[in-house]
Amino acid sequence: MTSSNSLKSLGRLCGALSDSGISRCLPSLSGHIIMSLFSMSMSLSRTITSCTDLFGTLRCRITFIMGNGSARFTMTAVLEGPGLWLIGLGPGDLRHMTSFALSVAEACDKRYLEGYTAILPDDQEEKLGDLVGDWSKVMREDIENPVEIIRQAKNVMVGIMVVGDPMQATTHIDLKIRCQESGVPFHVVPGLSATSLAVSLSGMQSYRFGRQVTIPFPYGDYLPTSPLEIILKNYSNNLHTLVLLDLDPTGMGSAPPEPMAPKQAYEILKAMAERQGEYGREGNEPLSSSISDWNAILLSDIGTSEQRVVSGSLSDISEFAGGMMHCLILTTEFSGMEKEIFESLKADM
Repeated sequence: MTSSNSLKSLGRLCGALSDSGISRCLPSLSGHIIMSLFSMSMSLSRTITSCTDLFGTLRCRITFIMGNGSARFTMTAVLEGPGLWLIGLGPGDLRHMTSFALSVAEACDKRYLEGYTAILPDDQEEKLGDLVGDWSKVMREDIENPVEIIRQAKNVMVGIMVVGDPMQATTHIDLKIRCQESGVPFHVVPGLSATSLAVSLSGMQSYRFGRQVTIPFPYGDYLPTSPLEIILKNYSNNLHTLVLLDLDPTGMGSAPPEPMAPKQAYEILKAMAERQGEYGREGNEPLSSSISDWNAILLSDIGTSEQRVVSGSLSDISEFAGGMMHCLILTTEFSGMEKEIFESLKADM
């Protein structure tokens, strides 16, 4: 990394820390950069960050001290040298990308955009190169068989940029294990995920969610009913369910994603119910019929300028037209002000 790039990365890092409540970011006469960060959120925790710029290599040590100081988590990052970095881009608009993520991505010698677990809109793909430099797209085969990527990471700084938070996909967890086995340094730069954003935008209370599920595309005669079983289990425990929709009709991850539409998700849920042959929560009508009346919130293209959040019955919101990426929240009995929030989100389709 050149001196100017180091200063640029340092400036972005200072900016990221400043956004979190940094008290100072001062270079010392020795050339070392010492940063101290004290949380300003009700003194429930504090964060101490120190960075050293040594011969063009920026090393950052971040210690999170929770509560009375009994719980600590320390993360050390070096913004140069061989290794593999998983970099979270946020949920679809690069304005959600953190300053630290920008610094790391810019510092990488090779950059890849992972293109099968989520989608970065075309206009944002065009902006990505201007922000961080040249990049190439990788698909499922490249990630699940990362021989070439790990070979590169033994010699240079390699970044895999992922829409959302990078460690929410099991294939990315596998990358960490493979790097450890190969002796390759592995780092994660978290990003804002669509799952956390969906809960926030819905207005439903976060502690009232059960296990989240993904509705997959059926493949021939293969149609698992486990997602529906989990939804019903959540209902029985009076918990909401965040439902993610599949992106890949082929199941291979080799072609550009084709996100599932709300109508498809609705029909697949009904097909699961018919295959399972169970009855509704009241036990007096087929589950495939009662599904249409379930309360639901549809969240489309969240985290982008096209974001839309609407509520209604599952059958009504399945008629929603437009949008690219969707997820659902199936609500159970409301608590507190959840009912008012749900009603406020109702809109004409």
